[in-house]
Amino acid sequence: MSFPPIHRVVTGHDARGRAVVASDGPLPTVTEIAAIPGTVFHEVWCTAGSPAPVDNGPDPSVRPIQLPPPPGGTRIRFVDIPPDTPAFLAGGAAAMHDAFAQIGDVAASTVEADSPHPLMHRTESVDYGIVIDGELTLVLDEGEVRLRPGTVVVQRGTNHAWANRSGRPCRMLFVLVDGRYDPAIRRALDAR
Repeated sequence: MSFPPIHRVVTGHDARGRAVVASDGPLPTVTEIAAIPGTVFHEVWCTAGSPAPVDNGPDPSVRPIQLPPPPGGTRIRFVDIPPDTPAFLAGGAAAMHDAFAQIGDVAASTVEADSPHPLMHRTESVDYGIVIDGELTLVLDEGEVRLRPGTVVVQRGTNHAWANRSGRPCRMLFVLVDGRYDPAIRRALDAR
């Protein structure tokens, strides 16, 4: 099963300050992650600071994939996540290193020999993940939660993975907001 393409409309302003359509069509950056066949990142938009610049600047989604949002910024993307396979699960840390390298953040990978899933990772951000279609399991250091369409996960910089045990692809929408760990949490993470 494949999902329909994402259609994006971007607005802007003309020289007189009137609202206009700046673009209307498919996303310019859609990338399949070679290390995890079937995983597709659909980059919608990102902002590079807060407050976000409200301008008619160039499309910030036309660039190589980066997992986290820009410093002080946000990122919105859809991700198509294929079912876990025995070959994928047996791929080991080297395969996961390649996957995180392709999405621009090798340091996000936290996988170890005893990790509950090979895609365990952490980013210093607050992420809103919404299941659009399909099912996933949110895997944490301690515990798991089954996610169905309409479920929203508020991910607060925790170590996690998205396991697809459903046998069919899942599409999620993610909004990532750059963040900073509370000092007590940072100390606990550094002590691990």
